[in-house]
Amino acid sequence: MQTRNYILIGPMGAGKSTIGRLLAKELGLPFKDSDKEIEERTGASIPLIFDVEGEAGFRDREQAVIAELCREQGLVLATGGGAVLRSENRQAMRQGAVVIYLHASVEHQLARTARDRNRPLLQTENPAQVLTRLLALRDPLYREVATLIIETDTRPPRMVVQEIMRFLNTYQSR
Repeated sequence: MQTRNYILIGPMGAGKSTIGRLLAKELGLPFKDSDKEIEERTGASIPLIFDVEGEAGFRDREQAVIAELCREQGLVLATGGGAVLRSENRQAMRQGAVVIYLHASVEHQLARTARDRNRPLLQTENPAQVLTRLLALRDPLYREVATLIIETDTRPPRMVVQEIMRFLNTYQSR
């Protein structure tokens, strides 16, 4: 299992970073978060990048980081919720990786992101409307690239990781 990448995709608030860290520990692999990588490389927060460069500028940076990280072998990668918007990212993710879509309902996304000011797309009067629109747009793209789809709404992260591990043990033996 070590030479493969394991990529977590899904909407904001689905648990990609939390579950990613736990999965990496379980697999004995390094964990990377594409948003954190962008922040470390630029020395700027995601909201600041959005303010200065707009969403297109951020997506350009995201695409470069994802392409680079997908060329590495044997890591667990948590991506930003919009990473699937670009076909280049979806193609890079599919190559030699197990892509895990962590699905979360809008209600759970709202609950998990309510106090997080580090999410530029939610700095609006109606975050529920934004999350509903984003999920409608992105869900087909998540499903297109996913090897595995897991519901995370009411499940603790460790339980989700156990389900992923059961899947990987079956998937790897094919």
